[in-house]
Amino acid sequence: MIRSLTGFALSAGLCAALMPFLIAALGKLRAKQPILGYVESHKSKSGTPTMGGVGFLIAAALPFAFLLRGDCAAALVCLIVAAGYGVIGMTDDGIKVRSGHNKGLSVGWKLLLQFCVACAVSAYAVFGSETGSVIYIPFTDKPVDLHWFAMPYYAVIFLSFTNSVNLTDGLDGLASSVTAAFLVFFALLIVVCSGLAPTEAQSNELLLVSCFVGALVGFLCYNRFPAKVFMGDTGSLALGGLLASLSVLTGRGLSAAIIGIMYVASALSVIVQVISFKLRKKRVLLMAPLHHHFEKKGVHENRIVAAYVAVTCVAGAAVVALTIFFS
Repeated sequence: MIRSLTGFALSAGLCAALMPFLIAALGKLRAKQPILGYVESHKSKSGTPTMGGVGFLIAAALPFAFLLRGDCAAALVCLIVAAGYGVIGMTDDGIKVRSGHNKGLSVGWKLLLQFCVACAVSAYAVFGSETGSVIYIPFTDKPVDLHWFAMPYYAVIFLSFTNSVNLTDGLDGLASSVTAAFLVFFALLIVVCSGLAPTEAQSNELLLVSCFVGALVGFLCYNRFPAKVFMGDTGSLALGGLLASLSVLTGRGLSAAIIGIMYVASALSVIVQVISFKLRKKRVLLMAPLHHHFEKKGVHENRIVAAYVAVTCVAGAAVVALTIFFS
């Protein structure tokens, strides 16, 4: 517990101290976010530095590496996966910056790269981790062995999380604050499921989560409205990779989907919008993802962010409370 609290404090302080220098460097490199005119209120955001996800990745990784002890394989894999997805996102951001357009890697290339990483980690989860092919049913925490179906299930978890977090990153502070809330309740779930006595491996996973929560708190000092920096795909894909790997390597992907209900809502809103337009030539929402629909309705983005965080907290608290009650 002390290590986790220390990791949180060090990461928060490091990120808050590092970001001004990173923002200045991104400005000099002209790594600025091109904004399309799809939302009127976003025109003023054009030129805001992007790739800020580099800052919280560094701020989380350094204290984590310093405080790491004992059985750390699963936690290290989670960090490596987050960094790997961050590299994919950085490539995407770099193309956007160079082209001056809000389109980076093609959908095909982005999915292919994500799928390759997902397959590698899924194979590790099944054949190299303690979890193997076992998942835990939400609330009851009863184990179910998926056998041969585990790898495709894990791959779906990865693609779902990485892309849904990416879709949620559309307003100042939205993805960072929702993810910080998600990680807090996911950590509580791990502690509860361990019988309040985490193993050495779980302690290192909790340390990693604490470091990322701290780094995101520090990052929010500059990413909240009005944002001085965006995390970019560098940050959103890294966070998606982190959440996916934690979900897979702890076997609690189904519980994670409930806690991350707003990620699910973002992804479903896009899916429903696309299907409706292709089949009926009509849009269900004014604009997808869901947060842009609310913006079009005139809701200020601070209120949208607050609502997303509140729903995430309610969902997380419900999962933890029901797990305590039923298990």
